[in-house]
Amino acid sequence: MIVQHIEVLVEEPSMEQALHLLLPKILSQDISFSIYPHQCKHELLQRLPERLRGYATWLPGDWRILVVIDRDDDDCIALKTGLENFTRQAGLLSRSQARNQPYSIVNRLAIEELEAWFFGDWEAVRKAYPKAPRQIPLQAKYRDPDAILGGTWEAFERVLQKVGYFKGGLRKIEAARAVAQHMNPGCNRSGSFQTLRNVLLEMQTA
Repeated sequence: MIVQHIEVLVEEPSMEQALHLLLPKILSQDISFSIYPHQCKHELLQRLPERLRGYATWLPGDWRILVVIDRDDDDCIALKTGLENFTRQAGLLSRSQARNQPYSIVNRLAIEELEAWFFGDWEAVRKAYPKAPRQIPLQAKYRDPDAILGGTWEAFERVLQKVGYFKGGLRKIEAARAVAQHMNPGCNRSGSFQTLRNVLLEMQTA
């Protein structure tokens, strides 16, 4: 069944702003979406079980729920397992559990944070912030966007501060809007972004 609408649950406004710009680049015009941000990861996880139980009472068969959450310093398997447990307890079937059955929800991790996706498309960063160093993707510590040590948003902030941007600290919502408008979803080197993009493309053909 081809999906008609996607309900997107995210942990913070910066991810909301990025996805508002990115989803139209991935989804066909026939698929609508709504994005619901929370103030932090803790709030999303706290509210998610009740919200999923609510969806289970009325979600149409051609709608999907997409949960996008930062891994941060959490254990990847433990965090994904927790999300899958919430799904099961609500009486919904996730893509990971479906085994070729129709599913209602996809749980996806941004590893480690939204800013890893920015490192994955450095050309988009340079279009938003022209003084950003061109050679960043060639440096070993930034080569794998999902394996940057010490916090991805902190690394992103440091790189831009060195060339004069965000002297007072990274303004995450502003950066999300500035970078995401230039991103090319087909060229992103972040594995977690590629996984998200691929499942969205799959929804349009299943």
